[in-house]
Amino acid sequence: MEDATAAEKSARVAGLFNRVADTYDAVGVPWFTPIAAGLVAEAKPRLGERALDLGTGRGAALWPLAEAVGPTGHVTALDLAAQMVEATRQDAEARGLDSVTLLVADASDPDLPPASYDLAVASLVLFFLPDPAAALRVWRDLLVPGGRLSISTFGSRDPAWEGLDDVFTRYLPPDLLDARTSGIRGPFETDAGVEALLAAAGFDRIRTVQFDLTVHFDDVDEWHRWSMSHGQRSHWLAVPTPDRAAVLAMAAERLEAARDPSGGFALAQRVRFTMGRRPLPG
Repeated sequence: MEDATAAEKSARVAGLFNRVADTYDAVGVPWFTPIAAGLVAEAKPRLGERALDLGTGRGAALWPLAEAVGPTGHVTALDLAAQMVEATRQDAEARGLDSVTLLVADASDPDLPPASYDLAVASLVLFFLPDPAAALRVWRDLLVPGGRLSISTFGSRDPAWEGLDDVFTRYLPPDLLDARTSGIRGPFETDAGVEALLAAAGFDRIRTVQFDLTVHFDDVDEWHRWSMSHGQRSHWLAVPTPDRAAVLAMAAERLEAARDPSGGFALAQRVRFTMGRRPLPG
């Protein structure tokens, strides 16, 4: 029964991200790209390394990884959503990248050879998985001894953003996987909680770095387009159609708490980068 539930959750996540493949990180609001760039910088990939991008999406981490490992290295990038993978494959071909392999696979347990990668990254992925602790153990075994893992998860938001996201709360089913609010409880609530997940999975040399991202929206319509372009689309889908105009109007009211001198709105999100290493033998 637990396996069936996990499979259903994975299928729901894949379906959602297939629906947003054409707009994901492509509506003019920098979000996944700066987060992934910061994560890859902390991962410190080197020329010639074999890297793994778990949950690649539209390649926010893939492109800086591929540049860092160079033509003598290789990046294997995978995602559960087939349309995401196909769109990213076309982008890789357009960029002329021969050192990239793209796969449709479940990041929870990809069918990949063990001890084959020097480095793995997972940008805003772990909290979507049905069993994060089990996934981390799988990822550890994919790394060579001494191989490094870097993941990003969400920390705190400013109060204005919390209020804005709260417009959906009454409509969300309890089991909806929500990356932005998963930190309210459980291991994703604190740096120590995420570090403990890595330690329990057998990683050492664990450390955390914080990254603060301020996102600007010109108006509520730009925020709406952005929120429909990625995982938060699931929130809109949970709102009955007759209620959506009222939810958008409430969002416009709450955005006023984030108005900045430019006339637009500025919202701040803290992102957590957590790094660990597969221990060397002995």
